[in-house]
Amino acid sequence: MPLEEVLSVLAAVESTGCRYWLEGGWGVDALVGRQTRPHRDVDIDLDATCEAAVLEVLGAAGYVVETDWRPNRVELAGPGPGRVDLHPLVLDDDGSARQAALGDGWHEFPRTFFTTGQLGGVNVPCVSLAAQRVFHSGYPLRDVDTHDLAVLDELDGR
Repeated sequence: MPLEEVLSVLAAVESTGCRYWLEGGWGVDALVGRQTRPHRDVDIDLDATCEAAVLEVLGAAGYVVETDWRPNRVELAGPGPGRVDLHPLVLDDDGSARQAALGDGWHEFPRTFFTTGQLGGVNVPCVSLAAQRVFHSGYPLRDVDTHDLAVLDELDGR
């Protein structure tokens, strides 16, 4: 998924007035301020109250639902090679958030998990380095995950 498509998707999400944050590989790249590897998709955490509006605006741009595991996540396939993986969050008044877990329960995100990065010279909301480390754990790591963790190590001065 090229950077230009990511920025186009983010502009579409922003047009709804929805709060969102990048996570996954593009989120790592936002923390670094540059693209570090090719990406299949863009992972976006968003305010769950905006989900319908975001799905509508992305649908108008040619994205169609491919995987629907709501309320945990919904993945859309784009008209080109890109995909968008949406993760609806329940935002709390104290700045923290919760994401419905598959099956039952919630994943808790403290407000310190949310920050700002940069892609292509554009400031973008993203999850923090600490959040990325949490999100890159608890499953068998793929090559892209190992790469992302190495980038985070460099960023963290490890």
